Amino acid sequence: MPVILRIGPYTFFFFSLENNEPPHIHVKRDQDLAKFWLTPVSLASNRYFPLHELTRIRILVQENRELLLKGWNDYFNRTND
Repeated sequence: MPVILRIGPYTFFFFSLENNEPPHIHVKRDQDLAKFWLTPVSLASNRYFPLHELTRIRILVQENRELLLKGWNDYFNRTND
């Protein structure tokens, strides 16, 4: 489970066996978990985060999109995503 970023209570990561999916990031806080596609940034799934917090997280994903994509591409050795 490569962790790409930590901001406040949020951990941004992906699972190492997800290379067959488009670039995305999972975000975890306590037992809450969300998944965001990175191209374009959009919510893929949510478990327990309230809507107002998902909005805050989406902004963090957008602000850090290049870093998150770089982490994804570096890990999976991709050059054209």
